[in-house]
Amino acid sequence: MAEAASGAGSTSLEGEHGKRPPLEAGISIPLWPDPGLLHKLFGKRLLQAGRYLVSHKAWMKTVPTENCDVLMTFPDTTDDHTLLWLLNHIRVGIPELIVQVRHHRHTRAYAFFVTATYESLLRGADELGLRKAVKAEFGGGTRGFSCEEDFIYENVESELRFFTSQERQSIIRFWLQNLRAKQGEALHNVRFLEDQPIIPELAARGIIQQVFPVHEQRILNRLMKSWVQAVCENQPLDDICDYFGVKIAMYFAWLGFYTSAMVYPAVFGSVLYTFTEVDQTSRDVSCVVFALFNVIWSTLFLEEWKRRGAELAYKWGTLDSPGEAVEEPRPQFRGVRRISPVTRAEEFYYPPWKRLLFQLLVSLPLCLACLVCVFLLMLGCFQLQELVLSVKGLPRLARFLPKVMLALLVSVSAEGYKKLAIWLNDMENYRLESAYEKHLIIKVVLFQFVNSYLSLFYIGFYLKDMERLKELLLVLSLSQSLERQLRAVLVPLAALRFRLLLLSLRGLLLAARAKVRAGGEPAGPRRGGQRAEGACAEGGVWGGGPQARGGMETRWPAREVGEERCACQAVVCG
Repeated sequence: MAEAASGAGSTSLEGEHGKRPPLEAGISIPLWPDPGLLHKLFGKRLLQAGRYLVSHKAWMKTVPTENCDVLMTFPDTTDDHTLLWLLNHIRVGIPELIVQVRHHRHTRAYAFFVTATYESLLRGADELGLRKAVKAEFGGGTRGFSCEEDFIYENVESELRFFTSQERQSIIRFWLQNLRAKQGEALHNVRFLEDQPIIPELAARGIIQQVFPVHEQRILNRLMKSWVQAVCENQPLDDICDYFGVKIAMYFAWLGFYTSAMVYPAVFGSVLYTFTEVDQTSRDVSCVVFALFNVIWSTLFLEEWKRRGAELAYKWGTLDSPGEAVEEPRPQFRGVRRISPVTRAEEFYYPPWKRLLFQLLVSLPLCLACLVCVFLLMLGCFQLQELVLSVKGLPRLARFLPKVMLALLVSVSAEGYKKLAIWLNDMENYRLESAYEKHLIIKVVLFQFVNSYLSLFYIGFYLKDMERLKELLLVLSLSQSLERQLRAVLVPLAALRFRLLLLSLRGLLLAARAKVRAGGEPAGPRRGGQRAEGACAEGGVWGGGPQARGGMETRWPAREVGEERCACQAVVCG
């Protein structure tokens, strides 16, 4: 099995462990055994085939990946020169990082396992201005970390307790994002500007496949019990912040606050509906009262959330954090090279008139055409509704079919338009990420508003049919909720099951190939030794298994089941 050299002093990918293992010369391996072999293997031994199939539970197990905080993966077509070039730049430009290069046995893809020592992380926290809790005898609260006064911070003496996994990964990501090129540097056809970030550019070009943090299973299990599986309990916001970061924690804090606040209009509306008479005057009065209540409730909700949000921001040390002084250009930004009249440095320049011309001649007409299509589809569904209602003898459920069709069209058109909006934004070629996101939000929100609410406004204010409006609102709400649940739960689950089935069948095929080579009985993994022999589950068969720290894991699916022992046996199979 191919394995890349690892460790800080190893920079060569050549030799026995660096080369991708070639296929054996003179051996032709068919994609599928011939019918005679299939009959021999499966005809009378179908009941024994189960021992060659790895259970889906075994595939779901993970391989603990120690001494790794951030994983950087590359496509399987990446050559050794690219890996060595980037590895050398990381070790020279960021000497604080410890990089191990590993090779996945079945996917033939390389990856960098990146971590750092505790002393290096302390210096990185100082550079990043990471806010940490101060001991009570020094005033308490939080302040930006300083190596010169490290003794004033809580738990600074403990390497395991001072930094959370999210903080370690943020420091490493900060270093990687700030690895910059020198003047005239190039990698193959990628030519860098002076002081241009290397990692984002290579990721935008597809040379780097992914850069992502790895999970810590111990904390995930704790969050599963205290957060996901807990019923009618407060969210562990501090634990969420420590693991996922302030943005994710603030989102779930707002979501919980909003859900709790919705209890008041729900209770008031139910009571008001109960005591409302059937006459039109009573209904009109109830609507006015409920509208006034909503105005007061929404105002109090916003003011209370401002207070709650400021409290959490102060607690998590982001209330007075300074904004970014200079925003880096997007890696996808393209243009002509020129010398900046401000900084006198080389930069990409894209004329604003080209962007404006594209917006007027392409973006605007396409957006208007999409809105017109939405309006025509809505009218078509309404005409179909009238046709269905005019037919006598149809079941009652048939009258809802055009509304269900309209709800499906709303969801499908929203997904299609989102892709179109992203493509238009990419073609408009914005220099800064903030400008890119701003124009993307304008496009998406405009279409989503028209797409979702045009039919409701049309029925409510043009047709003025309240009963029809209630039915449509009910169908839209239920169908969109069901569609979100299917997309979030059932579709990923079905895809995972299908993928695990393919992996198991692939393992059976490998056993058949082994029998063709050896001319004997297929040597598959034993039931009792699935973890000890080649059935390394999701987590991957990475060359040179990581060594001990505990709890970190990568979700890298093993593509095949092999006969050889797993390279990660020190961690998984021991």
